[in-house]
Formats: sequence, structure tokens, C-alpha cells
Amino acid sequence: MAEGTPSHRMTYGGYLRLDELLELQDGPEGYSPAPCNDEQHFVITHQAFELWFKMILRELKEAHLLLNKNHVEEKSLPRLVHHLDRVTEIFRLLSNQWKVMETLSPQDFLAFRDKLGTSSGFESWQMRELEVLLGLEHAQRMGGMDPLLHMRKLAEEGKVSQKVLENFEATSNAPSLNDALMSWLQRTPINGSLKGEDGDDEVIAQFVEGHLDAMKRHGEEVISHIVAIGHGEESQVRPRIEGAHQQAESFLKPEGIVSRARAGLLFIESYPELPLLSWPRRLIDAFVGLEQSMILFRSAHARMVERMIGRRMGTGGSSGVDYLDATTKYRVFVDLWAVRTMLVKRDALNDVGEPAMYGFAMGE
Repeated sequence: MAEGTPSHRMTYGGYLRLDELLELQDGPEGYSPAPCNDEQHFVITHQAFELWFKMILRELKEAHLLLNKNHVEEKSLPRLVHHLDRVTEIFRLLSNQWKVMETLSPQDFLAFRDKLGTSSGFESWQMRELEVLLGLEHAQRMGGMDPLLHMRKLAEEGKVSQKVLENFEATSNAPSLNDALMSWLQRTPINGSLKGEDGDDEVIAQFVEGHLDAMKRHGEEVISHIVAIGHGEESQVRPRIEGAHQQAESFLKPEGIVSRARAGLLFIESYPELPLLSWPRRLIDAFVGLEQSMILFRSAHARMVERMIGRRMGTGGSSGVDYLDATTKYRVFVDLWAVRTMLVKRDALNDVGEPAMYGFAMGE
């Protein structure tokens, strides 16, 4: 029969392979009895999560390809931001998806909970892979668990496929997105100076010291103002202001040595009006927005579980809600959050050196 006739026409169901997809909500092969309405609701909700995790991984890996280079072209930054923004919106959607789970009452869930056996959401290898891809450190995880070793154990037990393990190993062995980001920030042109140029160390040191001096001047103004309006004694306020200055110095000069990546981050955040820094600033904010959306997702997950099972142990033997609450403290892009504490209003900062490099000429 000729192509284009009804039997060859692409249909909605054919394109989406709906016949296969809609057969996957009845539990594992040979599962009996068939899931009740509440259990099928549970299955569909979690399958939807995994489909979105698949998309998140695709977006993050595309972003990784663009950023994990020795030279990142300026024209690729809008595409990078696009990938990260899409992931942010997906996590916002998934946070609301937990509301659907909350229509399941505690007794409704207990009616089929035992059928889950020892399965656990922690075994979602896609969620673990995206954490590794972003750059979550083992030390942050409860018990310092190594997800790659855990994945290898599951593979040995035949609980994940060899393909899943190979993908996980490839992600684990590559620089993370956070690694790539910090490497990119380290190459930021600061006051017209490029990494590796003669005199670059001196330019970067002067920029850092200039910013710390601006912080100190601003701190003195804050102390004077608070004392003048009667909102505190200098002896109470000064230690807090000076403590913040010391933290900034430790952040910018860990172990007394200037961190060029952190200096680059501070430079971008301090002078966002410069055209050359516009998209770098948006990229930084896209990473912060992504992490914020993940924090809200984890928090919504924890509250849903607490509402459903209280503080009982998780099906996989975890501490349940206590474990989920601990995950809300995970931070990958720590420096991007920390730098905001030490920003100073623009008119209190020194002028930019070599402004023409940034596509912006300072007025006379």
C-alpha cells in the first residue's frame, strides 16, 4: 500500500507509542493482584517523575557540553541559560506534582505500602546521576555515601542494567557542571586582565583588596548609622560587621591565596551593567535559580512524606522524613550563594579598569 494511505499515516498514539506506555502502570511483570486505584495513582506519579528526570539529565548534559571547554564562546551562553532555565521550570512543576500525591491519605497508602517491599526512592538512579552531574560532594550526603559504589552494588545484584551503570560511571568520571563553572569563572577578565597574562596576579590582588576596602568603608557607615538612630551600641554591632569582613576575606583568599574563580565571580556580580558581563551574570543566576528550585522540590517531597507516613522508617530502611529533610540542606553551587553576602552597592566600588574591553566606555 502506498505511503500516505491511512495504514501508514503517523498518528498521535503511534508517535508517542501510547499502547506500550499505557501498559506500564500495572506493576512489575507477574505482579498480582492488579494495583488498586490508589496504588496505580502512586505508580503513575512516580513514573512521571522519572520521565521528567530523563529530560532533566538530557538538558544538563547539553549544558555540560557547552560549558566544559577550555574556551566557552560568548554566543553559547544564551543556550546554556536556556537549558538551565528549562530544568528550573521542570523542578517547579515537580514540586507541585507532590500535591497530587497528597490526595492519597495515610490509610490509603498503608493499604498497599507493604507491596513496595524494600524499594526506595533513593534507588532512582536518574536522580543520583543528576546530583553527580551537578557536582554534589559525597561529604554532603548522609553518611558520606558514594553513589557510584552503590550503583555498582546494584548492578552486581542485577537490579540495574549494565547500560545504566556505564552511563553513571561516565558521568562520575567527568568534571561536574560545578567544576566546569568554576573553571570558566577562573578565566574571567578582571579589570582588563586575562588569566596567565604578565601581571595578572597583581591586578587580581588589587581588585580583591579594593573590594575588601569598600566593604570596610561601607561597614563603618553602617555602624555609624545604626548607632546614630539608636538601634544598637557600637560594641554590639562592630563584631558582626567585622566578622562579615573576615568571612569575605577568607572566601576571596582561602589560606591567604587569592582564588581567581571567586574573584571572577565577584567581579561579574559587582559590575553587571557591563555588556560583556550581562550573559555571564544571567548564567550565574540561572545556576542559582536551578538550585533554588531543587531545594523547594526536596522540601515539598519531605512534607508530603511526613503528611503521609509521619516519622516512621522509609521502605528502603532509611530514616524516612529525617533523611529527606537532610537533603534540603544539600548545596552544590555554594560560592554562587556565598558571594551575595559580600556585595557592595555599585557607587561605593572602584571604577572598572580597561572599560573598553567590556563594551562599555566610562563617561568623562
